[in-house]
Amino acid sequence: MTSVVPSSIPHGRTARRLEWVHLPPMVRRAVEKQLGSPVVGAESKTAGYTPGLASVLTTAAGTKIFVKAASTKAQRMAAEAYREEARKLKALAGWIPAPKLKWVLEEHDWLVVGIEYVDARAPERPWTETDLAAASDLLVHTAARLTPAPGTGWVTVAEDLADLPACWDALGDLDHAAESAALARRFTEVSAGDTLVHNDVRDDNLLVLADGSMQLCDWNFPAVGAAWLDSLTLLIGPRGDGLDVEAHLASHPLLRHVDPESIDVVLALYAGYFLERSRLPAPSAFPWVREVQRWQGEVCRQWLAERRGW
Repeated sequence: MTSVVPSSIPHGRTARRLEWVHLPPMVRRAVEKQLGSPVVGAESKTAGYTPGLASVLTTAAGTKIFVKAASTKAQRMAAEAYREEARKLKALAGWIPAPKLKWVLEEHDWLVVGIEYVDARAPERPWTETDLAAASDLLVHTAARLTPAPGTGWVTVAEDLADLPACWDALGDLDHAAESAALARRFTEVSAGDTLVHNDVRDDNLLVLADGSMQLCDWNFPAVGAAWLDSLTLLIGPRGDGLDVEAHLASHPLLRHVDPESIDVVLALYAGYFLERSRLPAPSAFPWVREVQRWQGEVCRQWLAERRGW
């Protein structure tokens, strides 16, 4: 066990979301027409950091579906995020361990995405060794499945995260900022690879099924890079919750073969990004995002300092 990084984050309750009743009547009618049965129940999912609808709908026929929805005018960023997620789910159908895209509706300036309902829970917080092992196994098998990256036109991880090393420019007041910035600037060289990585692995994007296996949702940012990247970023949450992730690294089928310096480079990159973003004002629609970023940044910074002997 390592030391726990204190947090007041209400895991699973970080989003202020629209409810089903908040959708305009004509949009609800269009969804019910698509489903072929009236909606008789709606359970909002409050994990994550977007303000749109994210609810499990139950119909009079007894079927369930997970629906995301946002106004393309009042919630443009959320709507575009849902549109991009639907596009990626369609492009990666059959390749990724994720709930399947069922349909997309555009109705009266609203975007609505229907996704296969999966009876699942989020990983426990604090993280447990059991959930970490299942998540790790999922990512190892997913990396193998997505090497080489299927299809064409994907950005590289280095291209997608090209602006992140500069985040350290605003963090000169922190201990070892110069050394951390120098490490972060080497991200392009250590992140190269031919695997399509999820690029946003964290507990609220993981689904634990009844048999203990997992699926990975919210494929908004896939990019081509090193096969081990997702497996490393997975460890940020467990490390902050006190699990011994260094022991995990030593036995991991992908991470144990990675140059330790490369792991430090990634930790420096994310420490700078999360800490720099955490200093910005919190958006009213998702007020917990800055605290989450601060916590993740401190986890990465403390882990890096321990590894470097700072």
